[in-house]
Amino acid sequence: MSHYTCSFTMINITEFKENLGLKEIPVELEKLIYFQDNISSGENYSQGFGILIDDKSGLKSWSEDENFLACLFPIAQANGSGSFYAIWNDGTDKTLNQMPVVVFGDEGGVHIVAENILQLLHLLTYDTEISVDFDTAYFYRDEDDYEESEDLDEYLKWMAGDYNFTQIEEPDELIKAAQDKYKEHFEQWFGQYVEY
Repeated sequence: MSHYTCSFTMINITEFKENLGLKEIPVELEKLIYFQDNISSGENYSQGFGILIDDKSGLKSWSEDENFLACLFPIAQANGSGSFYAIWNDGTDKTLNQMPVVVFGDEGGVHIVAENILQLLHLLTYDTEISVDFDTAYFYRDEDDYEESEDLDEYLKWMAGDYNFTQIEEPDELIKAAQDKYKEHFEQWFGQYVEY
């Protein structure tokens, strides 16, 4: 649905917040922006991934309803073909860092992928682009063709030091747990705005 042509530049935190209409963003996201700006760069610590400032144009290709746009906060490119991650305000009184994360696929699929931003950061340790089709979102790594991202080791050290996470072995289990918790609610909410 949407396509990014992206070259990653330094992320101005103030501009990032203003773009999303937020006074604060989760500390986990601020730390990730610092990591991407100062230790690595977009797509160099997890394949296809990079934080970016998004004007919601990708979301507007789904719906221009103000309520729809107000509940979604696009935060990052998910893969090299135009999919992106957004935080979803599910209408409960959670803080932003506890809200679920959704992937919007460039081919039309939309799926819950993580229960919160920290789980998304853990998924990134798998170091492959997410695959998003209409029915599912998943991570697949062909061990014969896999080339580790240049700064993956730095990212893994950071994740271990800040969050006590090791590299995830079964990312799809984490996605399934998030979907078990949020999929039905998300699809009901999403269906109000988008014929799906």
